[in-house]
Amino acid sequence: MTSLKASLLSCVALACFAGDASAQTLRWGAARDINSLDPYSYGSTFTISFLNHVYEGLVRYNDKLEIEPALATEWEVLPGNVWRFKLRQGVKFHDGAEFTADDVVASLTRVSHPDSPLRGNLPAYVSSAKVDDYTVDITVNGTYPLLLNDLTNIHMFDAGWLKDHNAEVPTDVAKKVEGYPTFNANGTGPFSVESRVPDSKTVLVVNEGWWDTPQHNLKRIEFTPIASDATRVAALLSGEIDFTEKAPIQDLPRLESTPTVKVLEGSELRTIMFGFTFADKLHNGQPNLFKDKKMREAVAAAIDLDLIQKKVMRGKSRNAGTVVAPAIPGYDAALDTPNAYDPEKAAALIKELGAEGYEFEIVCANDVWLNEEEICNALVSMLTRAGLKPTLSIGPNAVQQIKQTNGEADMFSFGWANEPMLDSYSILLQVFHSKSDNAGVFNWGGWVYPDLDKLVDAASTELDRAKRLAMQTEALKIVKDELIMLPFHQQPMAWATSDKVESVVQLSDNKGRHWMTRMAE
Repeated sequence: MTSLKASLLSCVALACFAGDASAQTLRWGAARDINSLDPYSYGSTFTISFLNHVYEGLVRYNDKLEIEPALATEWEVLPGNVWRFKLRQGVKFHDGAEFTADDVVASLTRVSHPDSPLRGNLPAYVSSAKVDDYTVDITVNGTYPLLLNDLTNIHMFDAGWLKDHNAEVPTDVAKKVEGYPTFNANGTGPFSVESRVPDSKTVLVVNEGWWDTPQHNLKRIEFTPIASDATRVAALLSGEIDFTEKAPIQDLPRLESTPTVKVLEGSELRTIMFGFTFADKLHNGQPNLFKDKKMREAVAAAIDLDLIQKKVMRGKSRNAGTVVAPAIPGYDAALDTPNAYDPEKAAALIKELGAEGYEFEIVCANDVWLNEEEICNALVSMLTRAGLKPTLSIGPNAVQQIKQTNGEADMFSFGWANEPMLDSYSILLQVFHSKSDNAGVFNWGGWVYPDLDKLVDAASTELDRAKRLAMQTEALKIVKDELIMLPFHQQPMAWATSDKVESVVQLSDNKGRHWMTRMAE
């Protein structure tokens, strides 16, 4: 990683980011690379949203975050927990193959495979069946109100393409399982993949045969991961990139004062939090004191969220007391009281537990959440002052996510925006529910709370929205009361563009939708 950063710094000096600089090319300097060209390979919001330029779902969110038809034109609910979808006719994959019901069935079979990292995104899915070439029935496991939300980011593959390339079983980034779709793509979306060099550059070109009416005027997107904030800012200021989805908050005043740069700010849906392992022992073999709620209370009391908000986040973040943002259904303002900083309480609890000098490791990445490395360094300092002895494991997400997903982290950073569902059921099912079938896919700590599970399971079949959200709010209260995870903040959202960009659409889910981007002409 060090050598990559050094080479990127050299690249800025040599203007090596300057590819096709025509007005219809968007040069995107991203804070991180995508995990894979296979959208089913890992539950990364960033990767899935990038690949939405290439692949599409049956339905999608529009520019108001409302669900609208995409590859399906209409749907209805039939008896027997069956949803019937009518498919859009005349749609072609990038290789020219026609989109039909066979592709939907193959895609849903693949994403729901037991080895699929994304199976948790379809928690109620049972099976799918072709009715005719342009009609598909999807069976769910009961009365389920959120299927359309789930389907917004389940991308459709070409069944023949999957079979021809022995790719009917999904890949898995965390387990280092690769396949043809890891490095190749064939979707129906507004852009197709021209080339990809991981950790270097991915080039998309416009799909002239796209079924929809383009709102953009792009011919090409050059996507270059630039992990270093300083390098990314320098590339923007020198005109070598046109867009970044992660403008460093410490550099916003400088960027805002530059005539050739435009800054767009907002608040994300994503809540940043820290979780604990609930295993019997830590990775170093010690008994795990985090299983005791008093230890988690001690950690919470030792953290000065106001100081992190002021110093690390430059006053741009919003301190959180619950694990979902105010815009997410199920949120309750009564739960949104941040944990109070109380160093005396922390010290007393640590002494009571006999935990003075307790050694453990905090696992964080340096290329995912905004100012994550600085947050984690501040956390280590605060917990050390409280009498504990944490060490920090910091590195690229590609390395750290393996430790986190395999349960090898004693304490770990975590972020969740409840996408694509945009409902608190998302985090309750995938993160806080115990592991079973499609539930608890991101339950990295191995916690089990039967009362919480019962509430989440009941909410999954409740069609009365008010009753369903009341159950989910009650489950969120258990999360808060038990300190299963410690919420820190909703991170700020800051994008920046060069004056070559006429307009971009920025929504609170913090996803770039460049099929709506227009370059200045």
